[in-house]
Amino acid sequence: MMLIPAARAALFYLGYILATIIWGSLSVAVAWSMPPKARFSFVIGAWTRFVLWWLSISCGIRVQVRGREHLPDTPCILLVKHQSTWDTLFAQTLLSPQTTLIKRELLWIPFFGWAFSLLKPIAINRHARVGAFRQLMKTGAERMAAGFSVTLFPEGTRMPWGKQGRFHPGGAALASTTGAPVVVVAHDGGRYWPAHRFMKNPGTIEVRISPPIETKGEKAQKINELAEKWLRCEMSELERQAPLSSDVQVDH
Repeated sequence: MMLIPAARAALFYLGYILATIIWGSLSVAVAWSMPPKARFSFVIGAWTRFVLWWLSISCGIRVQVRGREHLPDTPCILLVKHQSTWDTLFAQTLLSPQTTLIKRELLWIPFFGWAFSLLKPIAINRHARVGAFRQLMKTGAERMAAGFSVTLFPEGTRMPWGKQGRFHPGGAALASTTGAPVVVVAHDGGRYWPAHRFMKNPGTIEVRISPPIETKGEKAQKINELAEKWLRCEMSELERQAPLSSDVQVDH
């Protein structure tokens, strides 16, 4: 009974790896000559959309989005629930251009890391917390001034489906300093692409995007509380919903 799901997951990873090698190599070869905003669309935009499309074909995982109209046209700070690799991919499709706060080790991954480094993400040493915070504040503000949104995973690490972590203050502090709006993203992707698991569960991931949280004149603590409260409320509602569904509604 497990043969077909395992075969579908293997097929996905085969396409995923091939796409990463091919697109990563092509990006390193040509993307360096592109303007920064066009570079994001070429390197990450095209690659992530292909991977998510291939995921829907090979594993039957679709996406339904509620609240896409809340995404602003100006740079904002995107706080995304982190459950697995899926949300790191999907977040890149929501805003263009954007820069992401990541652990620096990701840039050492062959092909993917080489291409991603061309986008100059905010790559931090997570063990040096004070230095990482200062880097986020300085580089994040510079990137936003250049027209980029900033994406962070406020709980700091992957949280298993059904678990909630406390928000780290970095995203709220950057918002308080820059006055940029904060948009929070909740989803149940961990039900379908569980972290550290080879197998995937077919169905429709539900994504919910918050209305912008205005931050001008607000303290970081208040911003953090509002963002965390919204995410906890939406995640609790998603967790109360029926078990895995195979309904197919696509919104890529």
